[in-house]
Parts: sequence; C-alpha cells; structure tokens
Amino acid sequence: MASRKNVLLVVVDQWRGDMLPRLGTPHLKTPNIDRLCAEGVTFRNHFTQAAPCGPARASLLTGLYQMNHRAVQNTVPLDARFTNLALELRKGGYDPALVGYTTTTPDPRTTSPHDPRFLVLGDVMDGFRPVGTFEPYRDAYFGWVASQGYKLPANRDDIWQPAGAEAGEAGATRRPARIPRELSDTTWFTERGLSYLRGRGDRPWFLHLGYYRPHPPFVAPEPYNAMYDAADMASPIRAANWEAEAAQHPLLRYYLTATRQSSFFQDGQGLARDMTDAQVRQMRATYFGLMSEIDDQLGRVLDHLEATGQMDDTLIVFTCDHGEQLGDHHLLGKVGYFDQSFRIPMIVRDPRRTADGTRGSVVDAFTETIDCMPTILDWLGLPVPRQCDGRSLLPFCHGAPPADWRQEVHYEFDFRDIFYSQPESVLGVGMDTASLAVIQDREFKYVHFAALPPLLFDLEEDPGQFVNRADDPAYAGIVRDYAQKMLSWRLTHADRTLTHFRATPAGLERRPYPNETPSHAQEADHAKD
Repeated sequence: MASRKNVLLVVVDQWRGDMLPRLGTPHLKTPNIDRLCAEGVTFRNHFTQAAPCGPARASLLTGLYQMNHRAVQNTVPLDARFTNLALELRKGGYDPALVGYTTTTPDPRTTSPHDPRFLVLGDVMDGFRPVGTFEPYRDAYFGWVASQGYKLPANRDDIWQPAGAEAGEAGATRRPARIPRELSDTTWFTERGLSYLRGRGDRPWFLHLGYYRPHPPFVAPEPYNAMYDAADMASPIRAANWEAEAAQHPLLRYYLTATRQSSFFQDGQGLARDMTDAQVRQMRATYFGLMSEIDDQLGRVLDHLEATGQMDDTLIVFTCDHGEQLGDHHLLGKVGYFDQSFRIPMIVRDPRRTADGTRGSVVDAFTETIDCMPTILDWLGLPVPRQCDGRSLLPFCHGAPPADWRQEVHYEFDFRDIFYSQPESVLGVGMDTASLAVIQDREFKYVHFAALPPLLFDLEEDPGQFVNRADDPAYAGIVRDYAQKMLSWRLTHADRTLTHFRATPAGLERRPYPNETPSHAQEADHAKD
C-alpha cells in the first residue's frame, strides 16, 4: 500500500444514541469519547436499520437495509452471496481483525446442518480474523478470568450477579458485580485489542474493537456501580400506566405482557412494565456506570495510539448496533418501533488536516448504520460495492455535505417466532408477515406493518410518540404520502447489484450509477473480464 492507513472501528452494544455528553447528557462521564467528539464529527440523528444484534450488525457490516440482507433475526442466516466490510478490506490488502462478535449465522447452503454454529445465537461473520471473540460460548473470556486466579462458579454467568445481595432483593441494584473491574469483559476486550495492536508493528491495520456493554445484565463492577446517583437520572418517558401504552398497538401490548426483568437482571423478577420510577432510575445509573467503564478502557486504546504516533494515520469510528428502551414506554430492550431502540451513536474522527474545519461539530442530517461500511472503504480509497445501500459520511467531515443527502431515515423490525420470543400466535400473524418498516423525518413517523394496523406520529405535536394518528381523518393525506414514500424507497433500494449491466448487440455494457467513483468503475470493469 502506498501509505499507512489504519482503521479503528469501535462497536459497543445497546448504547442509546441520545446518551452522549455532546448531545445533551452532561452528567455522563465519558472524557475519552468526549475527546473523539471534539476531534471528530458527531452525528445527532444516526439510526440503525434493524434490531436486535444480528440484523443490526448485518446492516452495519454489509451496508444493506434489512429488506435486502434478510438476516432478519438473531439465528437467521446471512446469505453467502453478499459481500461485507471484511471481505472488501481483504481485497484491499488488509487483514481485518475482530475483537468482540458479529452474531452472524452462516448460510446453511455452504456448510453442513451439523455445523455447531447452528447451535448458538450467532458466530463471526466471514472475512474477519478473530483475535478475541466473545460469542458464541465466551470460552476465551472465561478462560482468561480463570487464568488470573479467579475461581469461576459452576454457572459461569453468575460472575455478573450482584455481590452481597440479600434474600428477596432482585432487579435494579446499586450493588457491584461479583467480578472485579480488572477481570470484567470490558477489560478483557481492551486487553485483546491492545495485544493485537502491539503485535502489529508498523504494518497497516484494521481493528473491529467490540464491547459487550452497556448490554445487560445491568450490573456494574466497582467503582462504576456507585459512580452515579439514581436521583440524578431522568425519569422514563412513558404513560401513567402500561395499559394506556398497550392500547396504542397490538405489538406494543405483546411486549408489555411478555418482556421479563430476568432478561436484563440476573436475578430479575416480574415483568419489565412493572418497574417503578425509582427502579428505572437505578437501572439507568448502572447503565451509565457501564458506559463510563467502556470510556475508561477505550482511553487506554487511544493512549496507545497516541504514544506510538498512530493517531494521525488512523480513522476512528465509534458506533453501536442498536439502542435500549431503558423503561421508556414501560419497555426494556430493543423492540418494536420507538426511537430509543433504533437511534444510536456515531462519531467519525478523520485525522487528515482537510477535516480540521469540522472538528467538534454536530451533524443534524439523517444518517444510517449502512453508511459505516462506505465511509471506511472511502477513507481507505477502496471501491464501495454496488451492493451497498449507504453512502460515505466523509463529506460531512470535510465540510461539504452532499446536496442530495437523504431527508429521512428508514428502519425495520422483524418479530417472527424465535426460541426466546414467540409473538406470531399471540398476534395472529405468519412468519413472513411478522414485520414492520418505518419512515421517519422531522415532522412525521409512519410505521407500516405487513399484517397489523399502521401507526402515524406527529413528531412536532407528539415527540414522545404516544398518540397514533393513522386513523384520524385529518391525517389521511399524510398516511397516504408516507406510505407512497416508503414504497418508492423500497423500489429504489431493492437489490441492484447487477442492474447497471445490460447486454447489447455490441456486447456487455455497464452504465454509471449515482455517486459512482473511479474506484467503483474499476471494480465494475474487472467484473466484465
């Protein structure tokens, strides 16, 4: 390669997009992430295309809307015909290293039904070289913990139980995790990332550095468990009672009657909807603590890059797979259609001097997780595959946002039966109709269901999204317009990998396509040979 260029892609898990000091959460202590915001560009309205983890990471790492990649749920395979960020990096001479996980199920047509990857929630996406994997069994992490002299309990996950809990105490707690901070999974991810970077020497590198937190269980090691006071946390945005929320839509009613606290706290009891305001505030204080722990560990990585003179050669992208309800609308997790589940952080630090004019800025334009892969490839000067639905964010870092940038965001949610959630029979829908799609701009949010009633929210009058206007005659024209916009979006972004080629009497012809770069054209020309 002509010059040294490195990429650090930091992917956290279940971190809400509104929870950054730069975006109005000043009491959250994240000085290292604040540094990235000050030295880069923060994207205020950045959305994932899907939830939960598997579908979200499929979009992040393929640049595809869920309607195209169709890995619609955890455990649902990703079609092998799609390329991904790692495979494209390999074409450019990079050996893409991965710390963390991608929650990817392989294409069953490419392997045996006895492949052990079909026994777990997900594995590593093809193309990455794992240098510290957490999923599917967490054996490497637990082995490291044991090697440090810590005696693992019979049920290894009990290390995340709160220490010193009294009989009858359950759920949101200020108590610390049993595992100490120096042996936490956040520390382990950092150690694996630093080991890789130290061994890389002067060779260019790409590192996907994943962190499991602030994903539940919501219990933090000392001192992070007590870093924040529950009294300082915001109360949840929700109706006075869960029944009022449930009346909004059958899907919301399902999650309000099915989501259990035990999925979020090792010792949780009862339903998520039954959490009191005080319990939600304590949960949020712990959630903040887990965020601060990540920030401290990320600081170690940034310090290493600084000490080794690599900051000026390294693109740093900080993002997430999906958000978290945190008690809003009486929900926990990443479900349904609310912003809290789909709005995620995105920070891009381009080290080049040409980006100096935008450092510390906040972009209000709508951006999407599908933009991550094109951004990284663009920075490395590598072709962006025609497959990608997203576009590079680098023009925003250089003060030249495209005039034709999108004016809304789109995201989807599939709620078919899987082994840990089975809504189909309760809702009376089939596997192929258990889905919704959202189009959202600054004025309205329209939610279309394949087999259930639609939703429309007037975001100027109802930013909390409590009142469904879809059946209001005064909004009939708005419903029509947004349904038509969604149809146009689907027509425009349907798989187009080969649609710019055509046969002619003179032979194969390739037409240029929007936003094509010279590197795109070279790639396409090779495809003709």
